[in-house]
Amino acid sequence: MTTAEDLRGQVAEFLAAHDPKTTERLEFLQARFDAGLAWVHYPAGLGGQDAPRELQSVVDSEFAKAGAPDNNPRRIGIGLGMAAPTILRFGTDEQKRRYLRPLWTGEEVWCQLFSEPGAGSDLAALGTRAVRDGDDWVVNGQKVWTSVAHIARFAILVTRSNPDVPKHRGMTYFVCDMSDPGVDVRPLRQLTGEAEFNEVFLSNVRIPDSSRLGEVGEGWKVAQTTLMNERVAIGGNAMPREGGLIGMVAKTWRDRPELRTPDLHDRLLKLWVDAEALRLAGSRLRQQLAVGAPGPEGSAMKLGFAKLQQALTGLEVELAGEDGLRYDDWTLRRPEKVDMIGREAGYRYLRAKGNSIEGGTSEVMRNIIAERVLGLPSEPRVDKDVAWKDLPR
Repeated sequence: MTTAEDLRGQVAEFLAAHDPKTTERLEFLQARFDAGLAWVHYPAGLGGQDAPRELQSVVDSEFAKAGAPDNNPRRIGIGLGMAAPTILRFGTDEQKRRYLRPLWTGEEVWCQLFSEPGAGSDLAALGTRAVRDGDDWVVNGQKVWTSVAHIARFAILVTRSNPDVPKHRGMTYFVCDMSDPGVDVRPLRQLTGEAEFNEVFLSNVRIPDSSRLGEVGEGWKVAQTTLMNERVAIGGNAMPREGGLIGMVAKTWRDRPELRTPDLHDRLLKLWVDAEALRLAGSRLRQQLAVGAPGPEGSAMKLGFAKLQQALTGLEVELAGEDGLRYDDWTLRRPEKVDMIGREAGYRYLRAKGNSIEGGTSEVMRNIIAERVLGLPSEPRVDKDVAWKDLPR
């Protein structure tokens, strides 16, 4: 079995042959992928070497110490955290070879075409239609809240392929080329003034059957892999103690003693403990991921993350006094990634409101935890055996 020492040796050999100071960035990343040092738990030939997942931090640390370029993971987070695990599990060998390398190097950005105006929290109610036409599928519909669609080359797309069966059984999952005719991306201006999200209209978009992931009609099963990984990606990132927003709030507390009150002191202490508990829970979750696929625990992490982010940004605004009310940049911008750390407190406060919606609402997360972790009775579902076409709209 591959050990941490083995990987350190591999990285040292790689760096000796590919000096990050003289090797062009993309060439360096492509070579790293080909050497199996991209995501080490992936199979050989696909950027990994079937090593234990927890050893990824060893590789990343060695490259960081050498000043090597990374693949800008915040920009390509949807591809890394959602598309890649789904392709790895359900893709054909040809699809894995085609998509995974440029996805990891950042040559091709991915977005996620799931939510719809009439099917947000209830994803299985979606109505974007995919109709078989020979070797192609013709897709029509509208998707919404699609992050980075304006820069994406590919999308993971869930459609309604059979309206005559109950909603969970008539879905089919595709890879959609965002440059194809009929794909129209329009910005959605949000509370922060930015257009980080988009709505996407699909008008007679032809998708070859070779771009399908999973079997026809099993899109819900494939989508569950994406969603479980998405929640881990949002809430389960590795953090040092006082990393992220809790560190910024604590710094404000230390730097501005004139703003302190006993009430704010107690709230900060409670949130510091919450942040530390969530950080340690995230470490346990990543250990579980090392030996299997993500489960409902990711929903608990995502729920805790959203609550903590909103509480911290609220406290930060209060601690900052008048400065916390300032947010001057209302320009309509279309960012390529969310930057919570590099912006002012007012921006963070507004942007954190989306944490309890994106990736599944907090209400949905609570239902998943109740049913799949605590074993509580599920909510009544009167539409469980009703054909999708007969559901009330």
